[in-house]
Amino acid sequence: MSLTHPHLAALELALRRFDAQAARIEEWGRRLACVLEAGGRLLACGNGGSAEQAQHLTAELVGRYEDDRPPYAAIPLHADLPALTAIVNDYGSDEMFARQVRAHGRPGDVLIGLSTSGGSRNVIAAAEAAEEIGMRTWALTGPAPNPLAGVCADAVAVDAPCTATVQEIHLAAIHMLCAAVDGVLCRTSDAAGEGVA
Repeated sequence: MSLTHPHLAALELALRRFDAQAARIEEWGRRLACVLEAGGRLLACGNGGSAEQAQHLTAELVGRYEDDRPPYAAIPLHADLPALTAIVNDYGSDEMFARQVRAHGRPGDVLIGLSTSGGSRNVIAAAEAAEEIGMRTWALTGPAPNPLAGVCADAVAVDAPCTATVQEIHLAAIHMLCAAVDGVLCRTSDAAGEGVA
């Protein structure tokens, strides 16, 4: 039975299309778990609703998603308002995330940039800065091709014409990513606990 409300019908169609990318999200989760377990960190950025989703992702990693496990280093780059406003004032809005990437990022860390359009210049600049440092760069975007997907090492693009639908799929992707991270890290924690006499 098909959904009748236009919003829900669009979401259903986008979810069906997105299902083909589930394996990539799970692979990101496994790779991110290895980075975090080795003492690396995740940096995440986006604008507007994408900023909220970046913070949702980092909160799940510092806190917990479903299972209890140690906290891991994850920083939403829009959340430090004094630094953000100082950077925008002194260097311009295109540098608001890139300068923080240069401050907090290390080789081997991960940057996830979220942009429903894939054209957010400040997120693109952050990805370029991360690449220069030697970080892994992943993008969650709307329809591809787009500039952000083009500068990142890997990208998951949502094939949907409506910003709201793209954001809803991004939230599902974030939860899938967190579940994949927990799948690795919680097993590791359990195995470490079993080794303690």
